[in-house]
Amino acid sequence: MPSPLSADRPTPQPPERRVVESLISRTRSLRGDVDAVRRDTVADEHDSRRRWQRALCDLAVHQLDDLGAHLGQLSNGLPQETAVAPPAARETGAGIRSAPSRVGSAEWNLLTDEVSWSPELYEIFGRPREKGPMTLDELPSVVVAEDRGPLQTVVTDCLVDGRTIDSEFRVVSADRRIRTLHMTAEPVLDADGFTASMWAVLRDVSELRRRRRAVDESGDTLRRRERGVRSEQRLVAEVQKAVLPSWRGPLRSAPGALDLAGRCLPPAGGTPVGADWFDALELPGGDTLLTVGDLTGHGVAAASTMAMLLGALRGMAVAGVEPGRLMGHLNQLLDTADRPALGSAVCCRYRAETRSLLWAQAGHPAPLLFRDGTGRALTPLDGVLLGATSGAAYEQAETTLLPGDLLVLHTGRLTDRTGVDRLLALGPRLSGARDAQDSVRTVVEEFGGTGREDDACVLVARIGHDGPEA
Repeated sequence: MPSPLSADRPTPQPPERRVVESLISRTRSLRGDVDAVRRDTVADEHDSRRRWQRALCDLAVHQLDDLGAHLGQLSNGLPQETAVAPPAARETGAGIRSAPSRVGSAEWNLLTDEVSWSPELYEIFGRPREKGPMTLDELPSVVVAEDRGPLQTVVTDCLVDGRTIDSEFRVVSADRRIRTLHMTAEPVLDADGFTASMWAVLRDVSELRRRRRAVDESGDTLRRRERGVRSEQRLVAEVQKAVLPSWRGPLRSAPGALDLAGRCLPPAGGTPVGADWFDALELPGGDTLLTVGDLTGHGVAAASTMAMLLGALRGMAVAGVEPGRLMGHLNQLLDTADRPALGSAVCCRYRAETRSLLWAQAGHPAPLLFRDGTGRALTPLDGVLLGATSGAAYEQAETTLLPGDLLVLHTGRLTDRTGVDRLLALGPRLSGARDAQDSVRTVVEEFGGTGREDDACVLVARIGHDGPEA
């Protein structure tokens, strides 16, 4: 199997990978030992026991090959769309078994019409021993109709052309159960080179086939699920791309008023979840909307609700609705929506002329204010989660900012594992950054790899120096 090392770095492995690799190594070793025994076991046409031993060795090697293939699939992870089981595994379905399959042997003598069955075959066929073994002419009578023709063909090829048999067919036992049998057979020639008898090893593989079908069905289900997840992730990414800001460097509103930058950090898996947002929008009259929030739920449904909520938020902000009332309207929108959801958000309206920040929050972390290298959270305001209750009122407050101040809005998932203190400790680095984009980069470097299971957003606004004096 391929080396676990890529060209530049080790491939991440699940905790059980080494155990599986050890099993693969042991299986290979055992396969080599069994193959050596098989080579030493000469198939003497006149010695039934030697033929039986050789057949069992063949079956054992065949089954170890399948076991190695299954362990290889387990080592490689979930079934992939392009992964195809090796021919041995695909044809025989042999694999790890909870109990040994029942195996029996038979020999049909064409010269004397004698038939010899091992005791196991009576159990496999569900045939009373007092009835004796079945002749080759009687065998088709218990074979499923669809399998009779193929079975007769391979038996004829064996008897007439001397070909070996490696085939499967289904039989209906005396208890009316359908069983799948795997038969390995070959002709026994007389001194003149004519077929004198046919010997065979038959194995009941019904349970193995059932397990093979279960594995295939599980693999199909996993592949369909993986395709569905990938499709949903693409849709979520498209929704986020359509509604979230796509800045290429700092965004400035009124001249010298704000230097803005934001980023949406994906979860540990690297794919967007779709429920978080950040936004900055220049409003009529020169004010600037700053908002960050997140919703419960994942996938396309959450992304669609987020897009709807963000659109409503922008529309009301453009219409001049102040943050406190705006939060109340968003709460009513989620409370009456067909698809229930809860959300948290912080909404700010910044006026450059007075450097005043009018803001409100709904179950969301308060904005962080960094001044002269020191950070603190603004005093929290009353405001429940959006969609939590009807008719909720949201407190509103106004704060005056100073030139050089840095405002950080973030979703709670950014710091849910580490706490806000770690973000506040970045004060000197954030304040010393060249611009808002550099500040966001600092936050991403600090919190980008914390093992989050959901998206997280951060928005940074730096107050310019060329407005009115504080």
